[in-house]
Amino acid sequence: MLIDAHGHYTTAPQAHTDWRAAQLRAWSDGTPAPAYPVISDDEIRETLESAQLRLQAERGTDLTLFSPRASAMAHHEGDIATSVGWAQASNDLIARVVELYPRNFAPVAQLPQTAGEPVDAAVAEVRRVAEMGFVGVNLNPDPSGGRWTSPALTDRYWHPLYEALVEHDLPAMVHVSSTCTTVFHATGAHYLNADTTAFMQLLQGDLFADFPTLRLVIPHGGGAVPYHWGRYRGLADMLDKPTLDTHLMRNVFFDTCVYHQPGIDLLVEVIDTANLLFGSEMVGAVRGVDPTTGHHFDDTRRYLEAADLSAEQRELIYEGNVRRVYPRLRRQP
Repeated sequence: MLIDAHGHYTTAPQAHTDWRAAQLRAWSDGTPAPAYPVISDDEIRETLESAQLRLQAERGTDLTLFSPRASAMAHHEGDIATSVGWAQASNDLIARVVELYPRNFAPVAQLPQTAGEPVDAAVAEVRRVAEMGFVGVNLNPDPSGGRWTSPALTDRYWHPLYEALVEHDLPAMVHVSSTCTTVFHATGAHYLNADTTAFMQLLQGDLFADFPTLRLVIPHGGGAVPYHWGRYRGLADMLDKPTLDTHLMRNVFFDTCVYHQPGIDLLVEVIDTANLLFGSEMVGAVRGVDPTTGHHFDDTRRYLEAADLSAEQRELIYEGNVRRVYPRLRRQP
């Protein structure tokens, strides 16, 4: 199987997006949020069959781990109550997608988060979606939207959330959302900055001594980390940490959302195969066609097929590693 570990519902029905705008207006006005709209199964089908489902068929992907649109999580907007309402509505919509297309999608959850608030609401949502059959969650390391006011991922602030993830055998993709800081383009800067920052936070701490079975996925090929692997190996030595292989890479994984051949070639050469998960983030940050190849930038399978990998390595990246990191996939049809 080809399992795409990084998919978002970027084509969600307009009524869902409009409700979020109305919810935030109501919060700003100090009035109750409006009732969530009625969205038919046919509306959901229409948003998927011309986009994600069509691309799955064209690119030969069997299953996509599917979560709410990352840029729309916007944890810096509203308060914790609005974040709870938005996360629940978004996750319920993902559950409906999976109910309609159980062989095409597996559910991954958005968490309610607000900078300065405890993680209690996120823990409650982890427990709720675990009961609903979700296989993973997205964890925003910067719910302030670019201000980076929350503690580092290694801080005890996050421990109740990690405890819940371990309890339910759920991995977390460390994925920021939109930014309110105009100097950081959301997908071109903020996302990649956050991927790199998360890795360095983990390097500086000893999180996995406390949570040896916690699994974290750093998307977008690990940000700048593979390109500067020697720097991080050297920093681990300077900080008197164990080698990266023993300190982090039993618990940290990168996806293949890297949109050109030299980038994938470097990724698979530098990072051990056991730490790589096939991902495309299709219909996501980069949707156009590469004029030098005539193929979509986010058709990452093409790069992996052209990379210097054995058939066994490709099988691990396409399926084996994803199933190991997301073991609740065993419950999927």
